[in-house]
Amino acid sequence: MAVPVEEAIAALSTFSLEKMDDQPEVQGSVVWISTERGATQSPIEYSDVSAYRLSLSEDTKALNQLNSLIQEGKEMASVLYTYRSCVKALPQLPDSMKQSQADLYLETYQVLDLEMSRLREIQRWQASAASKLAADMQRFSRPERRINGPTITHLWSMLKLLDVLVQLDHLKNAKASIPNDFSWYKRTFTQVSVQWQDIDSMREELDDLQIFLSTRWAILLNLHVEMFRVNNVEDILQVLIVFAVESLELDFALLFPERHILLRVLPVLIVLATSSEKDSESLYKRVKINRLINIFKNDPVIPAFPDLHLSPAAILKELSTYFQKFSTQTRLLTLPAPHELPPREAQELLLLKSSDSVDVEWCKEVKGNMYDMVVEGFQLLSRWTARIWEQCAWKFSRPCKVVDPSESYETSSSFSDYEKVVRYNYSAEERKALVELVSYIKSIGSMMQRCDTLVADALWETIHSEVQDFVQNTLATMLRTTFRKKKDLSRILSDMRTLSADWMANTSKPESDLQPLQHGGEESRGSFFHPRPVAPTSAQVHCLQFLIYEVVSGGNLRKPGGLFGNSASEIPVNDLKQLETFFYKLSFFLHVMDYTAFMTVATLTDLGFLWFREFYLESSRVIQFPIECSLPWMLVDHVLHSQNAGLVESVLMPFDIYNDSAQQALVVLKQRFLYDEIEAEVDHCFDIFVSNLCDNIFTYYKSWAASELLDPSFLFALDNGEKYSVQPMKFTALLKMTRVKLLGRTIDLRSLIAERMNKVFRGNLEFLFDRFESQDLCSIVELEKLLDVLKHAHELLSKDLLMDAFSLMLSEMQENISLVSYSSRLASQIWMEMRNDFLPNFILCNTTQRFVRSSKIPSVPVQRPSVPSAKPNFYCGTQDLNSAHQTFAQLHSGFFGMAHMFSIVKLLGSRSLPWLIRALLDHISNKIATLEPMITGLQEALPKSIGLLPFDGGVTVVPSVLKGVNEGRIKACLETRQHQKALRRLPKNVGYGRHMPSSLRLLEGAKTCAFFASQEEAYASRKSCMRLVRENLSWGSKRELKAEVLRGIKEIGSVLYWMGLLDIVLREVDTTHFMQTAPWLGLIPGVDGQILQGQDSGDSPVVTLFRSATSAIVSNPGCLDPTSFHTLSKQAEAADLLCKANMNTGSVLEYALAFTSATLDKYCSKWSAAPKTGFLDITTSKDFYRIFSGLQIGYLEESVQLPPNNHEILGDSIAWGGCTIIYLLGQQLHFELFDFSYQVLNVAEVEVASLLQTQKNPHLAQGWESLLEAMKKARRLNNHVFSMLKARCPLEDKVACAIKQSGAPLHRIKFENTVSAFETLPQKGA
Repeated sequence: MAVPVEEAIAALSTFSLEKMDDQPEVQGSVVWISTERGATQSPIEYSDVSAYRLSLSEDTKALNQLNSLIQEGKEMASVLYTYRSCVKALPQLPDSMKQSQADLYLETYQVLDLEMSRLREIQRWQASAASKLAADMQRFSRPERRINGPTITHLWSMLKLLDVLVQLDHLKNAKASIPNDFSWYKRTFTQVSVQWQDIDSMREELDDLQIFLSTRWAILLNLHVEMFRVNNVEDILQVLIVFAVESLELDFALLFPERHILLRVLPVLIVLATSSEKDSESLYKRVKINRLINIFKNDPVIPAFPDLHLSPAAILKELSTYFQKFSTQTRLLTLPAPHELPPREAQELLLLKSSDSVDVEWCKEVKGNMYDMVVEGFQLLSRWTARIWEQCAWKFSRPCKVVDPSESYETSSSFSDYEKVVRYNYSAEERKALVELVSYIKSIGSMMQRCDTLVADALWETIHSEVQDFVQNTLATMLRTTFRKKKDLSRILSDMRTLSADWMANTSKPESDLQPLQHGGEESRGSFFHPRPVAPTSAQVHCLQFLIYEVVSGGNLRKPGGLFGNSASEIPVNDLKQLETFFYKLSFFLHVMDYTAFMTVATLTDLGFLWFREFYLESSRVIQFPIECSLPWMLVDHVLHSQNAGLVESVLMPFDIYNDSAQQALVVLKQRFLYDEIEAEVDHCFDIFVSNLCDNIFTYYKSWAASELLDPSFLFALDNGEKYSVQPMKFTALLKMTRVKLLGRTIDLRSLIAERMNKVFRGNLEFLFDRFESQDLCSIVELEKLLDVLKHAHELLSKDLLMDAFSLMLSEMQENISLVSYSSRLASQIWMEMRNDFLPNFILCNTTQRFVRSSKIPSVPVQRPSVPSAKPNFYCGTQDLNSAHQTFAQLHSGFFGMAHMFSIVKLLGSRSLPWLIRALLDHISNKIATLEPMITGLQEALPKSIGLLPFDGGVTVVPSVLKGVNEGRIKACLETRQHQKALRRLPKNVGYGRHMPSSLRLLEGAKTCAFFASQEEAYASRKSCMRLVRENLSWGSKRELKAEVLRGIKEIGSVLYWMGLLDIVLREVDTTHFMQTAPWLGLIPGVDGQILQGQDSGDSPVVTLFRSATSAIVSNPGCLDPTSFHTLSKQAEAADLLCKANMNTGSVLEYALAFTSATLDKYCSKWSAAPKTGFLDITTSKDFYRIFSGLQIGYLEESVQLPPNNHEILGDSIAWGGCTIIYLLGQQLHFELFDFSYQVLNVAEVEVASLLQTQKNPHLAQGWESLLEAMKKARRLNNHVFSMLKARCPLEDKVACAIKQSGAPLHRIKFENTVSAFETLPQKGA
């Protein structure tokens, strides 16, 4: 079906090439895939050079041949470097299969023959390459000059081919597995070739291969033989040495691989060029030996392969044994080897922080500045990457000798060689610097890649301008002045103008519109041309360099000095300087032109060599090293564990090393098994990376949240409050990464982190609940604080990361997801703690409004799991913050009070709190049901009649104030039996008053005896007052029953008081909520606490606001969809109704009292029976108040005895439980009239008053003051409870019991509980 054009255009208009997200650039550029060849590798192999008629056909032909050899040699080097021993994988036959030995030899031979064929191919290739290179050198070293050349490009090709040969020779010497496999191959060949015919040629080939593999530096020795078959290559060798020295000294090589090539081949060139004393003298005349020594000293270690290095000093010393005439060069042979060099300080190490800075501000006014900036960027990238290469080579040459114990728990003997050169050879500062340098390289490379299309035209125009200015203006000036009478040189200059001048640029625009080229030089009167984005080809650059070199040297290879030395030249210094400057610029042009194809940037930012370890795998005899030894992972791990805010954003940069190494494995080395190893390591490392990164992110945000939630006054009071602050970390950039490029895959790091963080937050919630379940109820405050910290951390993290809602995760962990589930894990745990530990083992202190754990109660064993352990970030993040918050938590760990109740209300919320209330009310009902048979047992034990305590008695013993009475005078008056009894009660230590007159003594004795007799009679009656209580309450055999009843009443009182605390907290929460919503609902306070509607219209402000906003928006013609705004207005009306309906909430305590009253209705007939006589029953009543009165005076009397006393066991909850039951049963008046302790207090008060009036002695009752004080305290507490009950649960409208004037009681009136909001409370099982 055809799509209409209009729809297609509309669809295309929705596409955009702009970046759709704001992902930061914290990762290097991706691997480039390009099939095109750049300017440095001409796609036509310089075949277009012949079009310029410069007689360079021979040179071009040789140049193309050398380039082919270089490419083949690199492939050979890749084969050698990645060669792994096959012998290790060969099976070993058991003794039972010895008869199959011949078959095994045959199979082994076939396997090894494939590998040996590659080695034979390398042997043949090196022989061919050496002969061709020698022949090429001899072609340019003939005395008579028959061909033009060599060109600079040709010199570079010679050096590159020589470098390939040196690397092959070095690899052959280093790889021990090759000779081992060859020995097995030769052994198997001997076994399997027994039955073969005509094997002499094969044996001869094997012998040649054995000699080649076993001879060190066999390739260089063969090259030396080939080169000096005709003894006239010294000139070209000296030219190569001079070119290499000058290029190194003048930084002529723009890219670091070119510099490393020069450093590797220079010592070999010196050895080859100084084979005779005559050649040495001629060489040192052109190149001073001090220059060579300085170069070798500045670069004592040269990278050869990723984990192999070369040392100029070692090469010179080792080759001196093969070149006897070179052994006389003692100054070069005394260079120190790498292991002999003193250790470099960190400041001198090439790797550490680069002092170079990059100005990324592009100058848009002058395009030439763009070219300069690009060249400067290339130089910086080349310098930085070269430093990493050289640092690695330096580390490989100097392995670690002493391992830091903090970095490893293994023994020193177990360290592999690779661990010594990599894992333990980089200090923390070096790893930090290496991460920074890798980040510099990757970020600058990525920036240059992005700017490619922006600067391409400007770069090409600048190159065009440079070339045209030189050939049209500079050369024109030279032709008119310096070279006017030099026909040969003038012809060369004319050729240069002919092959590179763009005369079309002079006529492309009118002369008035043309701008003279003034970039990089002085003003001149030369030709005017218009720069165009047309750069020269590689062939033109190649020819221009050749012609400039011909002008300077005149084609004489023996010219003294350097390439541009003026010792034998007639060219003026200024002209020579201009030629030299343009000569070097030409080499830069090729790399700048390759910039658009990414070849230059890709080469300079390739750090894949940091992963490869083929040489050490072979030397260590292992299949692969653990990831702890992998340098890229070491850098990532350092960033994750260093907690350095400046390195966090660079944590992804080391992963680009894996991208580069994978690219090298597939494209350069062409080995799939290497890629598989890299991929396996990357998969493992990235999983660990995501886990550790999420752990760091969670720790940071958790610490941040905990730091913000600390009390400011606490921090202000500290001298070292800074340790509780959190250092800012730059995780924001990583949290925005949605496209991480890794081995050709695109990974959404943001989603991985979000998924992991959701799991971590859920795990933290699980841990907090497990921790709470292993502690008592007092730890609810700590749980609330830790949940607040976790919630705040979630809020902070949610600003940068899309995560699940914290309420959803909390509901999942509390198992409270279902809409019909009113219980929760936390509510169930609180109820279980209250039932098993809190209610039995905690006592109430009414003064402080706190429950405390009693140390006197035999603790009821509670089965709890052990306290779980976790990392510090599951608490508050860091150890310091954990200690600070733990200090606050400990303030609430020894009691349960208002703070704990606030925490329970906040954590349970309006959904689970009703379930807990219902569970507690059911506990009251069950406890009352449990107490019913016990109360019945106590009622049965009461006597049939209990009268009021007599007021003529007392509660005191014989006072000790009689101790001064004269015993003799008392004896004289004591003649009756009563007096004798009184005498027996006198203290034995009473003295006799010998100085009192007889008459007075007789009178005083009579009065004393009379008073003592009266006190004796009173004491007998008063003693019967407490004895009467004990005799009436004959519960001695029911001691355990009494204790159970008291504990039951205590638990009921604890629950009711707990409900009172909950009611206070809920009222405060409701008040706060009302203050927040009342202005929006239009509610105002009225008289007597009433709530009035503030607006006469009846609509609240929130409804009016949304209704008016909807009307205004809908009336606007631009409103396309008014339905949504009408829906919004309706929702505001619904919210208004809902909030007003929930405004008048009930009281939890009042409902609890009503529930308890309804529960007591079942036992009213037993605990509050109607009197049979119709009058108030005083003596025969067995109602609950009488039972509680007896229990109260009993535990009060026991409380003044030796500890543990009953008050420390029961606390104040016993009064709340007993008085509440008495009040709800309508027995308050009965209790206040007939309570035993109240009667004792009344008797004591009358007694003390009478004693004060008669004897004026307040010490008469000091024997019972502790008991009396306990009774007074109990009476005050009971009165407080009754007053609270009257205020919260008045019984005026449903009077349970009253007394008429005649003394007849009003019987208890049955009443129904009114409907309450809490009647719909969910059951415990819901």
